[in-house]
Amino acid sequence: MTGLKALTSASSGSETGSGVLPQSLNMRVLIVDDDSATRKMLAALLAQMGIGCTQAGSGKEALHLLKAQPLDAVISDLRMPGISGMELLTEVRRLHPHIVFLVVTGTDDIQVGIRAMQEGADDYLVKPFQVDAGIVSASLARALHKKRLEREIENYRHHLEEMVAEQTQQLREALSQVERSYDHTVEVLGAAIDLRDSPTAGHSRRVFLYSIEMAKALGGLEQHQLRNIAMGAWLHDIGKLAISDGILLKPGPLTDEERQVMQQHVQIGYDMVRGIPFLADAAEIIFAHHERCDGSGYPRGLKAAEIPVGARIFAVADTFDAMTSDRPYRRALPFKASRDVIDQESGKLYDPQVANVFLNIPGETWETIRRETATAQAFGTATASNIQALSGLAKSGNG
Repeated sequence: MTGLKALTSASSGSETGSGVLPQSLNMRVLIVDDDSATRKMLAALLAQMGIGCTQAGSGKEALHLLKAQPLDAVISDLRMPGISGMELLTEVRRLHPHIVFLVVTGTDDIQVGIRAMQEGADDYLVKPFQVDAGIVSASLARALHKKRLEREIENYRHHLEEMVAEQTQQLREALSQVERSYDHTVEVLGAAIDLRDSPTAGHSRRVFLYSIEMAKALGGLEQHQLRNIAMGAWLHDIGKLAISDGILLKPGPLTDEERQVMQQHVQIGYDMVRGIPFLADAAEIIFAHHERCDGSGYPRGLKAAEIPVGARIFAVADTFDAMTSDRPYRRALPFKASRDVIDQESGKLYDPQVANVFLNIPGETWETIRRETATAQAFGTATASNIQALSGLAKSGNG
């Protein structure tokens, strides 16, 4: 616009209460009226104030001129054939929202002028115009001041939106960093468990991946549930850190007394993590990972649906890995034999829906996971990336 600086200087008069435009104002005004005499008279008044004018005899011509050249303000009659002043106002507000728009009305239809202001006009003038340019000057000054305030508010709103967007992004990045820190914390704890219980090295990593594979196949789980299952599986044996080496690393079967001590790792593990906010839900899986569908498990003897779904999934994963892993007192069972055991105990020890999901996953999937985790174990590969990738696993599982 040619009169952008003029808008600011022109409005300053109304702020001080004078309501009068400067004598020299670099702006262009479009006068729209089907009566040429009225157009000429108004143009003459504006010329006294040093304001250049362009004239249009209809609303259609006005829209063409607005498109063809830069203009700062429109002064339009309301009653015109073809496109009326009100219709022109609507189009100008839609196409040129920052242009000042004044309407001209007769003394007998001032209410129409007021309604035009309610529809978006900035001010109105009443015919017949006085010879003194003061009225026109004051009206333009008020309109320019109003428009300047609107622009300032709009600019402030845009700036505020940018600030909010920037701070939101910073918050997201901070939360993402916190989550990565959580993942590394879980990784270190899981690695400590596996190092302590060396005969089951890699167990936490495998049951983590087995559990996620089944959870994805089961379906109907939210991403945060998958994440809780992952963390619960990774830390399920954290309570074993408090069990003595004589029991934990014993090469043969445990006595009844030793078994009771070993079973305390569930309660110990639950007590260790339940007070950590980001592990609170995973703690329930830790607490219930030895519960069984028929109520024969421990520590609470929960049955069927009383057992959290994450713990029901983990029970199958844990049993499968235990049977297919070497122990000091026995060799690992073949995958098929282990699957047969889970099939036979479905509905008794294991949730039948979870067991069915497990049995329908191709055996090659479990073999691939075991082979890849063995490679990772051999090279000491970190596993936090597995947990960080869980969101991707969750999306692919829900897709």
